[in-house]
Amino acid sequence: MEGFESFVGIDFWTALFTLCNMIITFLLLKKFLFKPVRKVIDDRQNEIDELYAKADESNAKADALKAEYEDKLQDAIDERDNIIREAKARGMDKEEEIISEAKKEAEKIVAKAQADIVVERERAIKEIRNDISEIAVSIAEKVTEKEINAEDQEQLVSSFIESLGN
Repeated sequence: MEGFESFVGIDFWTALFTLCNMIITFLLLKKFLFKPVRKVIDDRQNEIDELYAKADESNAKADALKAEYEDKLQDAIDERDNIIREAKARGMDKEEEIISEAKKEAEKIVAKAQADIVVERERAIKEIRNDISEIAVSIAEKVTEKEINAEDQEQLVSSFIESLGN
């Protein structure tokens, strides 16, 4: 059984040598495999953390820009409304000014027309007086069959017009 014991049995020196081999292998793996792999994993994790931080920062900037854009848009809307209100007010003022000028112009036209009416009436009255005086002179000449001088004519015309005026 000795052959079997040597096959299945535990030899102290073999166990010690195996343990030393395992510790050396573990230390070598730790130094050359685990540390570089751990460093790669840590570097990758740092890159991912940086990307998340940049993404969060970009989102914050985007939100700030969006808020600024919305403020500017609201300011533009307010300014547009103010411009429209001012334009309407200027339009109303201009409308009132035009209406006022039109009324003044109409009043001037009416006043001029009334003055023209007065002038035309006086001219018509003078023409009628002249016509009447000529007719009166003609009638008087026929009645008296004599020629009347300017002074007599004026007196006849005046008396005739006075009789018509009453």
